Amino acid sequence: MTVSYTLKVAEARFGGFSSLLLRWRGSIYKLLYKEFLLFIALYAMLSMAYRLLLTQEQRHVYAQVARYCNRSADLIPLSFVLGFYVTLVVNRWWSQYTSIPLPDQLMCVISASVHGVDQRGRLLRRTLIRYANLASVLVLRSVSTRVLKRFPTMEHVVDAGFMSQEERKKFESLKSDFNKYWIPCVWFTNLAAQARRDGRIHDDIAFCLLLEELNKYRAKCSMLFHYDWISIPLVYTQVVTIAVYSFFALSLVGRQFVEPEAGAAKEPLEPGQKPAPALGDLDMYVPLTTLLQFFFYAGWLKVAEQIINPFGEDDDDFETNQLIDRNLQVSLLSVDDMYQNLPPMEKDPYWDEEQPQPPYTVATAAETLRPSFLGSTFNLRMSDDPEQSLQVEASPGSARPAPAAQTPLLSRFLGAGAPSPAISLRNFGRVRGAPRTPHLLRVRTEEGADPEAAGCIEEEAMESGEEALGH
Repeated sequence: MTVSYTLKVAEARFGGFSSLLLRWRGSIYKLLYKEFLLFIALYAMLSMAYRLLLTQEQRHVYAQVARYCNRSADLIPLSFVLGFYVTLVVNRWWSQYTSIPLPDQLMCVISASVHGVDQRGRLLRRTLIRYANLASVLVLRSVSTRVLKRFPTMEHVVDAGFMSQEERKKFESLKSDFNKYWIPCVWFTNLAAQARRDGRIHDDIAFCLLLEELNKYRAKCSMLFHYDWISIPLVYTQVVTIAVYSFFALSLVGRQFVEPEAGAAKEPLEPGQKPAPALGDLDMYVPLTTLLQFFFYAGWLKVAEQIINPFGEDDDDFETNQLIDRNLQVSLLSVDDMYQNLPPMEKDPYWDEEQPQPPYTVATAAETLRPSFLGSTFNLRMSDDPEQSLQVEASPGSARPAPAAQTPLLSRFLGAGAPSPAISLRNFGRVRGAPRTPHLLRVRTEEGADPEAAGCIEEEAMESGEEALGH
């Protein structure tokens, strides 16, 4: 049964994920504890043999071998190989789940398209949706061990009500070397065509819609079968497994606490710096970091091993038998009991209201105080300068490319004579709307300035503006 903990992580709180660490069913501890105990036992055996059974000369040789193994283990690109493999497996796992055929869309089309309140109409609708469910049962028997144990033979499928005895004889009389899960889909199309000829399906549009939904349903059955057929290349799985096992085989020897290397060259010390302890001075019986590394990497491989085929009987594998029960019950209810069984229409409570507002409970009343989200730029503060909102357009007859845009701040560094396109009409061409008023071009002079000079400046500004408008 799938382990669901969605409610436990509905809210982010202190120690939210920590409470999940104490679970056993579906946990990494349940998957990994055997390999973990084996690794500890092998490490302890090598450690005791080094400490109790070897002579001093043999310890020296063992220490050299341990240092070599430790350096060699670091050469294996374990994180890259394992991470890419697990990502591939997880994506494949979710794609397999989305390929499980569900009859929800098909049953709605059947209920809306196949008409008739008599016995014949009811039999048509129930038979059509039963054929669809039969196709999913047949393909799930081919990929799921749980479904195969539930329906080991076709006789069990007949006893379960998915197939009649006559249909079984027809099914078994068709000889094929390949999987025959598609046969109920062909029965479906033939029966739907007969219903169209009898007038149970009123028009060709509804008939085409019914066949389109069936094809989508059949495509999911086919995709599920091909996921079971075409696996991740075996060579990739072997490479990842060998990389993990070889890494920890080297770690068993290389991570032992051995005597320090004799005659190791020491780096010169800075003034006031204390000498660092020699490698191997710290003698620990339990390699905590190595055990954590084994837990992470081997656990990562175990995750891929569990979900590479989610149609088994692991704790987190898909509940295929419950899906079969749900699909049959919901689909028959939709096409039979709910056909033309509508509640009476009546006015809703917001019939005369322009802005309906559903009520809130006391626990959710605070949400009404929050303003509605209108867009990320809704509260953007615009410039108060009216010139920034002036609409302009480029000159259509100008063959020369427009000069590079420069901001007023940049023009200060380029020189006083550098024009700024933010206020220059030469870069924009013709101005939309009314022409600029003279007071926008008039130079403000301080008291006591020469009025004739101010007038010359004003005339030059007006002339340059007229030239820009002419262009």
